Amino acid sequence: MDHTKVDNLIEQIRNSCLIKNVSGIKYLSVIFRRMDTDFDKRLSYQELDEGLKTFGLEIVKDDLMMLFDAFDKNKDNQIDFLELVAKLRPPMTKRRVELINQAFDCLDANKDGILNIDDLKIVYSTNAKQHPKFISGEWTEEQVLRNFLDSIDTPGNPDGKVTREEFMNYYAGVSSTVDDDSYFDLMMRACYGLPNRGS
Repeated sequence: MDHTKVDNLIEQIRNSCLIKNVSGIKYLSVIFRRMDTDFDKRLSYQELDEGLKTFGLEIVKDDLMMLFDAFDKNKDNQIDFLELVAKLRPPMTKRRVELINQAFDCLDANKDGILNIDDLKIVYSTNAKQHPKFISGEWTEEQVLRNFLDSIDTPGNPDGKVTREEFMNYYAGVSSTVDDDSYFDLMMRACYGLPNRGS
């Protein structure tokens, strides 16, 4: 197997996702998840092909077969799509991954591994009240919080719940637009009220 060609193909798919918007990788993950009707987090070759086409990506059959084979570790004609999506995320430093996980933990008030409006009412209410549309009276606090949650949730089909994986996929897209680690660190701490390093 040509590992360089597989890496190039992954890079091509990643770039296509990021061109759509910072939520592109998360959206592709959602397409795969919808196809996973038996919830085993695995896809056949046909499902992978169909999922990529639904997303708007046409990949030459030989290249797609090579990609599928690279992820079909135990040769059972199924791939773990979460492993593929994790590989599609733009590479992030360990520090950035830790910050994203800290932010998720900070927002997950009831510690159930899913962010929803009730979590945000507990931990993000102060931020919501600083939003221009709340201050002007145009939106209620709940509308501000819902808008924030929807921005991280599934593009075009938000369900009001954000998993750690979705949160990580979203911020992997954001991370790809921020070159400077210090700025990313500052941005995440300011946005989520995370303590400064060493505090």
